[in-house]
Formats: sequence, structure tokens, C-alpha cells
Amino acid sequence: MTTLEAPKDNLFRGLQGVPIELRADSDTASTTMFGHFTKFEVWNEIDSYFEGRFMERTVPNSFKKTINENLSRVKVQFNHGYDVYVGASVLGPIDVLREDSEGPYYEVPLLDADYNHDRVLPQLQGRLMDGTMTGSVLGSSYRFRVTKEDWHEPAKASAFNPEKLPERTIREVSLYEFGPVVFPAQLEATAGVRSVSLTDHFFELKLQRTGQASRALQSFSQIAAAVGTAPTTTAEPLSALDGPKPGMSPALARARAFQALSA
Repeated sequence: MTTLEAPKDNLFRGLQGVPIELRADSDTASTTMFGHFTKFEVWNEIDSYFEGRFMERTVPNSFKKTINENLSRVKVQFNHGYDVYVGASVLGPIDVLREDSEGPYYEVPLLDADYNHDRVLPQLQGRLMDGTMTGSVLGSSYRFRVTKEDWHEPAKASAFNPEKLPERTIREVSLYEFGPVVFPAQLEATAGVRSVSLTDHFFELKLQRTGQASRALQSFSQIAAAVGTAPTTTAEPLSALDGPKPGMSPALARARAFQALSA
């Protein structure tokens, strides 16, 4: 078993192609979200300048400890609290969060709040102006920290990993937050099984909100000129924020600049 390094904290993952569902709580309303925000034993490709490029999966029992010990601190938000209208408001309390055979399963009744009525609920219902309900147009995503993991560098190609990328098995996480999102997968993703590294996207939003986006772009362009152009094919450590070094990949240099500016 090979031990590789990749960022472990403040990571985002989404479940592509599986919309959040609503359960009818009465004869007239559906106001409880339910479903899974990830599935076990499904290999997904992570490809980002913050984390690197590798295959990843979660396995049964990886959420049990955080559910048992930290459930009271887990929040449910829309677009991870970055929506300009809803902001960091909580959508509702967690009635159910448990592991089943598919993955972590949740039930969340929506709060009686204007942002749920006016913005979140219509998207979950797919409610058109004429009142027609077409079904949810939102996916789901979660934010977490990896607390236990295994890495493996395959010697042979496989159906799920034809390029023999490093393989990360997440065995335990600390869950921070989950909920509906507009884009649960990368916009450039072309395969239905490809996963998400929303981390890049939300660091970009953070830089924009703090007014540092232009500074970041300038730093990235300077770093790109100082390092080689070889693509990153393995996950690389991001612990030392000490600037570019000879031979450092552009992906790692960009990630370190991102971390430094976002601190």
C-alpha cells in the first residue's frame, strides 16, 4: 500500500445525475428533502489544481463516526452557503442521517422561511410559472474533512481506472455540511460517472468575495512562468506554502498560491 498526499480539509463532493427528492408531508405540500449525497463503492475521478488528479471512493462505515459524534454540528445549506440570496441560512433540521447499503441517507424538513418558499422549494419541485411540477432541478453535495484514508498505485489498468491513476479509498470523514446545489458536478465533466472537486470553484468564489481575485490571477501567472509545464499525474502535498520550487508542477504551485491567498 502506497501512501500519497492530497488536501484533506474543506473538500467538496457532489452526486451527479441524482436529483434531490421531496417527500409529501401532507395532501398539499412536499417539504421534506430526502436522499443520498454520495454513494458507496463508486469510483470517481478527481481532477483539480487544488487536489491533484486521482481516483476516489467512499466505503461503508466512513460516515458512521461523524454521524454518531458530530451530528449536532452538521448543517444543511443551499449551494454550501454561497448563494447570494439564501446566504449561509440553514434550510432545515436534520431529522434522519444514517448509513444504509447505498450511502449516507438523510431526511430534512424545510424551515418555514421566505428563502425556502421563494427560492429553494420551487427549484426542488421544478415548479413552472403555470404551476406545473417537473421534478427537482437540483443535485446534492457535501463538505467534509478526510480523517482516514488508504492510497494505492495500481500496476495494471482497470475498467474504472484505465489510466492507472492513484486510487484513494476514504474510510472515515468528518462531515461539516450538505445540501442541494445547482451544479453538483464540474461543468466540464463529460462522463456520467465522473466526480466533482468543487473545492476549486468555492476557493474562486472566496477570492472574489474577499477582493483578491485579481491578485490571485497575477500570482498564478507569475508562478506559471517560474515552473515547468508538465501535467500533474499524481496527488501532491500542499502542506508547505513556501512558493514555487524548481520542478514543481503548475498544478501544485497554483494550489499553494490559492491556499496562501485564501488563508
